[in-house]
Amino acid sequence: MRLLTALLITCAVLPAQSLTCDLRAYSPAEGLRATIAGNALDVNWRGERNAELHARFGIRDGHPVILELAAQGKVLARDLAPEFEITSGKRRMSQQQIEPLRALGVALTPDLVAREKWNAFWDAPLEVPGTPGRNLDLPRKPEEIRRARAEYHAAGCAVRTDGARLEITFPGLTAGIFSGDLRFTVYRGANLLRQEALAKTGEPDVAYKYDAGLSGFALNDASEVRWKDEAGTWQRYQFGGAPNVDRVALRARGRVAEVETGTGTLAVFPAPHRFFYAREIEVNQGYVWYRKDSARTFSAGVRQADREEAYRPYGISDAVWKRQVARARDNRDNQALYNAPPGTLQHMPVYWYLSAQDAPSTHEAVLAYTHNDEFKPLPGYQVLISHFHLHFQEELQDAGTMDLQSPWISVFRGVGVNIVILADFHGDGAMTGPARLRDQEAYFTGARRFSDRSFLIIPGEEASYPATGHLMTAMPRPVYWERSRGKDQPLAEDDPRRGKLYHVRDQEDLYAMLRAENGYAWQSHPRTKGSTGFPDAVRQTANFQGDRFLGGSWESLPVDQSEKRLCEVRCFNTLDDMNNWAGPKFLIAEGDTYTKYPEDETYPYLGVNYVKLDRLPRFDEGWAPVLHAMRAGDYFITTGEVLLKNYGVEGGGPRRAFAADVEWTFPLDFVEVVWGDGTKTGREIVSATGTAPFGTHRFRVPFDAAGKKWVRFAVWDSAGNGAFTQPVIAFSHRRMSLNGD
Repeated sequence: MRLLTALLITCAVLPAQSLTCDLRAYSPAEGLRATIAGNALDVNWRGERNAELHARFGIRDGHPVILELAAQGKVLARDLAPEFEITSGKRRMSQQQIEPLRALGVALTPDLVAREKWNAFWDAPLEVPGTPGRNLDLPRKPEEIRRARAEYHAAGCAVRTDGARLEITFPGLTAGIFSGDLRFTVYRGANLLRQEALAKTGEPDVAYKYDAGLSGFALNDASEVRWKDEAGTWQRYQFGGAPNVDRVALRARGRVAEVETGTGTLAVFPAPHRFFYAREIEVNQGYVWYRKDSARTFSAGVRQADREEAYRPYGISDAVWKRQVARARDNRDNQALYNAPPGTLQHMPVYWYLSAQDAPSTHEAVLAYTHNDEFKPLPGYQVLISHFHLHFQEELQDAGTMDLQSPWISVFRGVGVNIVILADFHGDGAMTGPARLRDQEAYFTGARRFSDRSFLIIPGEEASYPATGHLMTAMPRPVYWERSRGKDQPLAEDDPRRGKLYHVRDQEDLYAMLRAENGYAWQSHPRTKGSTGFPDAVRQTANFQGDRFLGGSWESLPVDQSEKRLCEVRCFNTLDDMNNWAGPKFLIAEGDTYTKYPEDETYPYLGVNYVKLDRLPRFDEGWAPVLHAMRAGDYFITTGEVLLKNYGVEGGGPRRAFAADVEWTFPLDFVEVVWGDGTKTGREIVSATGTAPFGTHRFRVPFDAAGKKWVRFAVWDSAGNGAFTQPVIAFSHRRMSLNGD
């Protein structure tokens, strides 16, 4: 490590070699210019509030280097070398995926394994030897894990103008089994500099993570790294200690660290959501780092951990404590990393924010891109998230009081969520008998106790049957039901204390209860986990085609950095297929995670549903308005950085348009209209690379409605964040949100 660091430092101080850049794709524009000056490429752009920003690039001994970064005429740093390290292991299909397929009688062929392994959730390619029975082809072997630092063999660069951004690409990057390019991107109107490796591998079964940053920051009396810790308190390190051998991980609130250089600040952070793969919990693993390389230089960047860390279990009784400890430790098999199918171009970015201000001011400017890690309130909408196994009823009963203020409530309130659909009775609580009724009573009592004018807890439940996969369920009021039914027992009967009580034996009983109670079901994690093979296997059933089945869940699982959209293949293909089969069917943004605490990094793992409701229902009023809005598709899903306001289909006849008022933070990438005719899916993509950050615009995308069964709209930004509507079915339902049209 120290030898490699020394080589990087030596490279940084060597004279710059002659630089030849291909400028054929470059077009000069106001606020965005690139020029060759001697052996360097000078890039000047206008940032936020007209800040003058500057970057100078060169090549030394084949290594691209940043000769200078400056903001408002102040030089922030010189002679910086890009650093990437890629760690890879072998992707394996999980037994959790195999079990529902076996129940369906699906043969486990090599072709099926080759396809379904890319949807694995329970996989931890860097965990050797792995837990027997968790995945195919265990144990893992140490030699499967390969770590490689990027090497460079650049002879020149290419500069390309793309709307309001400039891309500077250096070919010749190699990192073990990966090879490709190094690219820097600047955006007019933003103080951002994106540094990324774009690389492919030809090997099969590759799952990987990457660490990235810049080395060569000069140490002086003003040098320090600052960050907010998990409690939100400012911390600093001023490099008074000995050099580091490894990267020092910082558990930084907001996933951002600030490098103060004496003349200004360079903040470093990952993409807000795309950097994060699905996990069971959101324990902050330390996503930014620093490293003191010598008495003269240091480095900083972003990272992912090799393995999961256990959460802090709760429990007063011995039985609950032991069960929670076992569950906490079980998370070690869940660190799935990113997919890298052979030949796919993987994007591995790290973001830098250039500022002439101090660390606190810079931190505030960076967090503005995620609304300070909050889902911004929109008039006429309520922010809903679903599917959390928080064991609320068990937690309350174990504490011996219904007035326990659980920490997860503060987590959701803190990120701006005001409707939570829980999913207790998933490894906790009784399924049948008097114990089940006691547990449900605690569940309903706790949900009622902690719901108020601005926060609603809906006590949902995830059910599972061999013929359905996993189903998330919710009813418009508390309903007592148990997961069994005797031979001569009716579906429903009156309980003298609790009123109507349902006995649910199978999926037919479940749907009968949902019809009677105006409840709904949707497919949990379709085509992965315990729903592998679903909803495909039930697409022709009356239950799937009926109005009690809403659709499926949406979460960023898996993560493939070559995809342009989060959960591009699994989630959106499922959505489009369902509506071609039997619309209207929708996606519901879900979390599917467990215990959470305020010090966790929860925001990056969430997408949420903005449900069109003028008022939040009180618990005792019932939450039918919430479910009715979901059934009507009157909501959009977002990661938070992109918001949709008025939107819907305009026009008549075959020539129509989807129009939407959009608000965003990161510069946009593209907007799209997607449609289906009952058999196939098509789309119209409109580039939005000409947008500046923190903008609003009314997009209007024409499309030919002839023969189309449904249409939906989506917006995606340059950092991989996005928002999308639910499908409009047969264009009969206009959804224009704020003005009520």
